[in-house]
Order: sequence, then C-alpha cells, then structure tokens
Amino acid sequence: MRNAPTILHLDMDAFYASAEQASKPSLRGKAVVVGGLGPRGVVATASYEARVFGVRSAMPMAQARRLAPNAAYLVPRFGFYRAISEQVMGLLHALSPLVEPLSLDEAFVDLEAGEAAWDATSARLVGERLRADIRAVTGLTGSVGLAASKMLAKIASEEAKPDGLVLIEPGTERAMLGPMSVRTLPGVGPATGDHLRRAGITTVDDLAEAGEDELVRLLGKAHGHALHAMALAHDDRPVVAEREAKSVSVEDTYDVDIHDRLRVGLEVQRLADRCVRRLRAAGLSGRTIVLKVRRYDFSTLTRSETLRGPTDDPAVVREAAARLLDSVDTTGGVRLLGVGVSGLADYTQEDLFAQAAGEGTAEQVTEEGDRREEPAEERQAVVERRWPAGHDVRHAEFGHGWVQGSGLGRVTVRFETPRSEPGRVRTFRVDDPDLEPADPLPLVEDVTGVSAEGVGA
Repeated sequence: MRNAPTILHLDMDAFYASAEQASKPSLRGKAVVVGGLGPRGVVATASYEARVFGVRSAMPMAQARRLAPNAAYLVPRFGFYRAISEQVMGLLHALSPLVEPLSLDEAFVDLEAGEAAWDATSARLVGERLRADIRAVTGLTGSVGLAASKMLAKIASEEAKPDGLVLIEPGTERAMLGPMSVRTLPGVGPATGDHLRRAGITTVDDLAEAGEDELVRLLGKAHGHALHAMALAHDDRPVVAEREAKSVSVEDTYDVDIHDRLRVGLEVQRLADRCVRRLRAAGLSGRTIVLKVRRYDFSTLTRSETLRGPTDDPAVVREAAARLLDSVDTTGGVRLLGVGVSGLADYTQEDLFAQAAGEGTAEQVTEEGDRREEPAEERQAVVERRWPAGHDVRHAEFGHGWVQGSGLGRVTVRFETPRSEPGRVRTFRVDDPDLEPADPLPLVEDVTGVSAEGVGA
C-alpha cells in the first residue's frame, strides 16, 4: 500500500434521484424514487428523503410504494444521467490519466499518477476542489473518500455521505476499520455476513483475530484469504483506466408473463436489435450469441451459439437468437428475456452464407417497424408508454414540463424547468397534437461547454 492517501473514490449522492430533484423544482426536498414502475419493477435510486421511510436501491417497487406511498415515482432517464456522468468524468480525467469508472456515478482516481496530490494536505485540497467543481458544473453533490488503497477510499466515501469528504490517514486504517461491521468490507453480503455471525464474527477486528486459517475453513481458500487481507487493511489493487468488456447484452422483465409464442419471438428480435446497437456504439463485434429466458416459475435458462467469425450484423444476431429460442419451452409463460453477444472483437468477419440467406431482410428492424406488426391492443399499450412518469415534454402553449402520470387516455404534466419556480399542473389527452416528448434541459448554465441539453431521455 501507499504511504499517502492519493487514491480518490467519488460517489455521487443518490445520483438518479438527485438529478430528478434538480431538474424538477417541485420535487426538491421531497421523497423521490426512480426505477421500474411495473408490478415487477425495482428501485434504482431513492432520494435521502425517501430513505427515511426505509426505501433502498434494489428493493421491489411494490414494497417501496408500501413504505412511502406519497413519494414521487419516476421512470429513469438514462440518456440524461449519462450526459451528467460525462461531465463528472471529464472533471476526474482532468485530475489524472488513471480514472476507473465503476458506474455512471462512481469512480476511482489515482491522484499520484496525475501528479495532482502527493500527501494528505494536497489530496484533501484536490478532493474539496473536485466537490466544488461538480456542484458548479452539474448542480449536484458527490461524496469523496481519500485513502492509500481502493478498498479504504471506497469505505471513506461511504462514511462521507451525503455531500462530504473523509480522508483516512495512512497508519490509522486498522484502528478505524476494527469496530466496523464485517458487512463494511467488499464481498461480504447478507449470506456471508450471516455465516460469519453464526461463527461469532461480527466486526472487522473479529475477522483479524480469527486468523486466515479459520476464515479459509469457514469461507473457502480464495474468499477466506481475501477477507483476512482486507481485515488487515491490505489492498494493493491498482486503479485501472479501462476495463475490457467481456460481453454486451440487453434484457427486459415483463410486468405480465408472455404466453404467446409469436410475441416471445418478436421480443427476442427486438432485444437482438437493441443489443447490436450497443455493440456498434462500442465499435465491437462478437462470435457468441447468448439467449436468456426466465420462465414463469423463476427457472432461468441460457442458450448460446458460436459463429464462425465475429459479427455486428443485426440479421445474423436475430437469426441466431431465433434458433436458440426454438430449443426453449416457453409454454408456461416468460417473465424475462435477454440477448447478449460475447467473444468480443474490434473487427467483423462477414458471414457470406448468413448474408445470402438474409438478403432482402437484413435491414435492421426498428422499434417502430416492430410496432406495426403488433396486434391492435399492443399498439394501444405503446401509445400509453409514450408518456413515462418523469420524462420531459413540451407543449405548444405552456412550454417545457414533465409527466406526472398517465392512464385512461390522459396525461398529467407539470410545467417547470430546472431554474424556474415550482410549476402548474395540467391534464391533456394522450394524443393531444400540441404535446410532444422533449429533450431534458441542462441543470445549470453551461460552464464548461458540456451540456445535457439535446440528450434524449
């Protein structure tokens, strides 16, 4: 480990929910929950006001609604969050060439590699300046942890939440970690925590005192060895600038089980096209096509097929996914479908036989094209989905607003912007010609030349 706290961990505070509150003046200081709103949806992020009621990330949305019935429940706007993330990551890359993103709202930074910090004093100054810059550029807050290792920096940022900074001085790690719960350490989830508790191990000090041999006996060689090292505050993992993607995949969970085999096939085709779009956006291709099916009884099946060469041809991926589906019994109903591509490469080897077989049908099927083939009742459902809760709209007379809710042929909109006062609410027909989807507005005036404006929801 280092002798200076020059590894920084940034974690944006309740990122999705905070972005929604900053975007919508009427929600500031209110409980906000972002996630899938269907019966099987889960919470992606809850604001700190919602957490007071016990709402947490990854919780079933139905449970969240029981705990906080008066919260605002919104559908994620990932394009909007991604634009803000790019602004934040730009600030981190200005500090060091070694930035390791973990998600849209979280990253490690090696300050030493960028010569931005070399001791505790300089590291603290960098951390405070970063928090101020993030607030100025995005209007949001982030918590910063500084330590001599990645594990400790992440623990420090968690201790700093919300909107704070914690620096762990080298030499104080063991004393700080000792009284903490074993669940503080990475890799110790509920099951491992319960297993250790039954053995009388509840704190990090207990782990260290148990010794490596005992932990290996309880948890196995790899996990026991790693956990003992972490209990002693040993972590030599470097900050890695880029992680090589192993696969690209997409999946959907359905509010109601799909029983119609034709509908299942259409969903697989649509997922294959979405997967190829992600593949192409990353400049990649792949050899192995993977189909994932979770059936009505929660049993999950995966099927895969390896091609002769890497491809990013949507027709090839669709056809392979369809062949894989033929081998799966979906009679009882399907609750989740996924399509993925692995064996990635940065080039394609055109499959001439597949091209010949698919000639005339290789044009990528768009989501609009898929909809034209759906039954009338499915088209009606699509009309309702045009107005997801929380997404941006514009009205010819009233201007910019966001959807509070929709149903029964009506859509309710609150008209306000990030820099306005809380706005008025009005209700329209879902097919009102004066109402249309809109792009999100930037949260603050453009300070750096990077703006969220123009990014679709």
